[in-house]
Amino acid sequence: MGEQELRGDSDIFTLLSTMPYDQWILVNPSSSFRPSARYKHSAEVVGDKLFVIGGSRNGRYLSDIQVLDFKSFKWSTVQLSVNQKHLESDDSISGQVFPASAGHSLVKWENKLLFVSGNSKMLSDTVRVYQIDLETYTWSLVKTDGEAPISRGGQSVTVVGSRLYMFGGEDNKRRLLNDLHILDLETMIWEVAQTMGKAPAPRYDHIATVHAEQYLLIFGGSSQSTCFNDLHLLDLQTMEWSQPETQGAYVTPRGGHAGTSINGHWYIVGGGDNKSGTTETIVLNTSKFVWSVLTTVTERHPLASEGLTLCSSTTNDEKLIIAFGGYNGNYNNEIFVMKPKQKDMVQPRLVQSPAAAAAAASVTAAYAIAAASDKKTVQASATENPETKNVQSETSFVKETASRTDILREENTSLVSKLAEITAENSKLMDKLDYAKSSHSELTKELQSVQSQLEAETSRCTKLETQIQSAQEKLSTTGSLEKDIETLRREISQIDGKVPAAPQSQRSGGVWNWMAGSPQD
Repeated sequence: MGEQELRGDSDIFTLLSTMPYDQWILVNPSSSFRPSARYKHSAEVVGDKLFVIGGSRNGRYLSDIQVLDFKSFKWSTVQLSVNQKHLESDDSISGQVFPASAGHSLVKWENKLLFVSGNSKMLSDTVRVYQIDLETYTWSLVKTDGEAPISRGGQSVTVVGSRLYMFGGEDNKRRLLNDLHILDLETMIWEVAQTMGKAPAPRYDHIATVHAEQYLLIFGGSSQSTCFNDLHLLDLQTMEWSQPETQGAYVTPRGGHAGTSINGHWYIVGGGDNKSGTTETIVLNTSKFVWSVLTTVTERHPLASEGLTLCSSTTNDEKLIIAFGGYNGNYNNEIFVMKPKQKDMVQPRLVQSPAAAAAAASVTAAYAIAAASDKKTVQASATENPETKNVQSETSFVKETASRTDILREENTSLVSKLAEITAENSKLMDKLDYAKSSHSELTKELQSVQSQLEAETSRCTKLETQIQSAQEKLSTTGSLEKDIETLRREISQIDGKVPAAPQSQRSGGVWNWMAGSPQD
């Protein structure tokens, strides 16, 4: 990526009005103050402000709350006060300082920010939830009921409607988790989700998003020995896990990455595989499950970090992606912004889980059995009742109609089946076409890059040829000079033979005589 930087005293949106699409831009706010560098913090955009809370630096947990105001284009530190009413009723809160934490989650709910879980020096057996009132700038510990999950860090938290879904993480004893817990935000009651299918392997430092308000997606993450690049889907209606087949670019395993969803596209940045940071910014089309690489950075770039955050904001009907912090050998506190190119609106794809497919098949079979039973009942009734002999013609007509109806049903079923096959095939072809277009676009970019390199090499070769020609000319001139020097040497030799030698002066010794190599008198 060609590094670009924007500075200025106006608002961020004015500065970014002319920035290119799909490229990361380093943005330095006008004020000299900047939050301390950190990673494993949390961040959330509310209106025209970016909130950054806590994190870790040099093994120390942070409790500060920093806010970047997009209008004034300046950072500031927010001082929260504890809710006095809550403080009087809860002895578990000591002092008024917001709890220091890292590896926690932050989500917006109504006019509040909910701060969930995380690694902290405060000992607790279960997950704690704090709320920050954005109107009064006060905070308090939320009283929850039900089956509260055990304490952890590095989990994923996603809000769908009025329900908060928390998956995985690592507990205080460094045990990896793959449990799913649901918090009803209206009643603040925890429950353990009962799921079907094969759940993702235990992990932490993964990310999650929601598609079509029905499917929870989990990607990547870490264990103590490896990192993952798998994608898992949970149908929130049937509560069944599955692994959708993906197409497009290959994505490398990673943990500690960050993601944000915009119009059916999941933008993912950073992370690492315990050896190096991930340099690609990747995008998942969550309707078609197609991966693509949007752009790349250098290996030591701040965006190739673990524990960074990624948020999205909207201004003037245009989306912005905002990245902050992270660790890649150095702690970072830079702000990077990308203006993603507007893509076609993705029609949410409803994925039929295996359980739903089985249910549909059972309903069809039940209908067929019921229809056959009704038909047998009519036939038996016609045989046993003598009065039906007087209405044979009507019975014959009914049978004929029923037969034709059965034929039409079979034909309709066959047509529906063929239509489904054609639709599925058409969907596959469309996916392949989209993949081909994406590949063609990437190949075109690579070709343009190669052409540019070829032009540069051609220019360099031309310069080298000119230098070689000049050197050859100098070499030919050198040969002539050598002949002239040889002629002068011969003439000097002849002159030396004719001129008598001068008398030798007495040497005085000392350093000069020593340098000349003559013995002292």
